[in-house]
Amino acid sequence: MTGQVQLATDGPIAMVTLSHPGKLNAMSRAMWLALREVFTGLQQRSDVGCVLLRGEGASFCAGGDISEYPGFRFEEAALRHFHENEVWGGLQAMLDCDIPVVAQIEGACMGAGMEIASCCDLRLAGVSAKFGAPIAKLGFPMAPREAALVMRAAGELTAREMLLAAAVLDAATLLQRGFLNAMFPDGEVAPQASLAAGRIARLAPAAARLNKQTFRALAQEGRAQSATDLIANVYAYADSAEHREGVTAFVEKRPPQFQSAGDL
Repeated sequence: MTGQVQLATDGPIAMVTLSHPGKLNAMSRAMWLALREVFTGLQQRSDVGCVLLRGEGASFCAGGDISEYPGFRFEEAALRHFHENEVWGGLQAMLDCDIPVVAQIEGACMGAGMEIASCCDLRLAGVSAKFGAPIAKLGFPMAPREAALVMRAAGELTAREMLLAAAVLDAATLLQRGFLNAMFPDGEVAPQASLAAGRIARLAPAAARLNKQTFRALAQEGRAQSATDLIANVYAYADSAEHREGVTAFVEKRPPQFQSAGDL
């Protein structure tokens, strides 16, 4: 079995599960392609208000499936294709997704797991979770765009420690350094992640998508121009049903009743 990226829905919440039994959900090449397909599909859906990303069982993702590596890593063109098309294709699809993504992190979050978690908007972890990218022990560096992704999310100090010293850090350290939003006892991670996803899914869906587009534009190269381009159209939501409902509900002192983004 080469592993799977499973998709299920529970109302407005999409649950994406990394599944590679016996390998702590390590990412195979097939899984990277599936990750891209799943998030590209989610981007087109108006009925989903939040994505909950998790690993099957007691691990989030232990890295890449090293058993596949001898088949392609020792030839430059094949290695380039793997990182720049397969791996980055999956990560870019996550980054391009306008739906908020909550990471439910339990157990190992290593290498590929760090990269996938870095694409999420909120990261919740169990106290026993472990984080790192000890690929220096395998004799190769992290690909440049992947390293930049982890460095932006986890911070330069943490990225250097993981990549140069092969450090494996605990959840308390990653919480203190700002990579995690919250840490819970291991048995409470799943219900707390579900609660967080539910809270997000009940909020204004179009506003969430606009916020993610803003974050993405401001993070791009040439930030000033990106911000200028964004401002040109960002206020087009003024007359939207969602905008009117949110403000009207507040004035009328009642809970807002938001529709799916496709209905706005």
